[in-house]
Amino acid sequence: MRGIAYGIGVGPGDPELMSLKAVRLIRECAVITVPGRTAEESAAYRIAAAAVPEIADKETVAVSMPMTRDRAALEAAHREAASLLESHLDRGEDVAYLSLGDPSVYCTFGYLMRILKEDGYETRTVPGVTSFCAAASRLGITLAEGDEPLHVIPGSGIPEDIADQRGTFVVMKSGRGMSKVRDLLSGSGKNVTAVENCGMRGEKVYGSLRDIPDDAGYFTIIVAKDS
Repeated sequence: MRGIAYGIGVGPGDPELMSLKAVRLIRECAVITVPGRTAEESAAYRIAAAAVPEIADKETVAVSMPMTRDRAALEAAHREAASLLESHLDRGEDVAYLSLGDPSVYCTFGYLMRILKEDGYETRTVPGVTSFCAAASRLGITLAEGDEPLHVIPGSGIPEDIADQRGTFVVMKSGRGMSKVRDLLSGSGKNVTAVENCGMRGEKVYGSLRDIPDDAGYFTIIVAKDS
């Protein structure tokens, strides 16, 4: 009998935010999979290890997920990673793929899940606290009230007419494009705050747009709310 592939959300950084189900399945799964070159370099693994120390005794498999826009290279990497997971599933081993935040939001497990399903394997996901919900908590704000819309977008997807759109914009994955993101948000008329490395080592809170540095890290969540 084949094993089951679980995409498990470990939350944004604080291991105490992991769900009981996530902890249980990490303990039960025979194999732990993380994106990256080694488990030790994986932020998701470090978070899980703080909540489930016995993870260190499990077989851990790191899979390469290159940061590139080259579709062919990405497809090849996803196929290779899926094949590696399938080799364990074929032995009847359940596999836990650890994801920062929630596995349904900008998560590499989504690519693998599609391939695994196409190949006839069973997959399941375990939700986790999203980074932007954790950031809102850290900032002491709400993301949406009443009939306000909530937009969750990557830094490259900020609309040019954001000033004319109502609601709260959560901007993720700004990375090296932070300077452009700042320019687009500066004329939006919205109140902008941000958290870098929320719940992780080196966490920083920015109370205004001008406080956010151009070199803010990859794990920076920006929240732009209507005034």
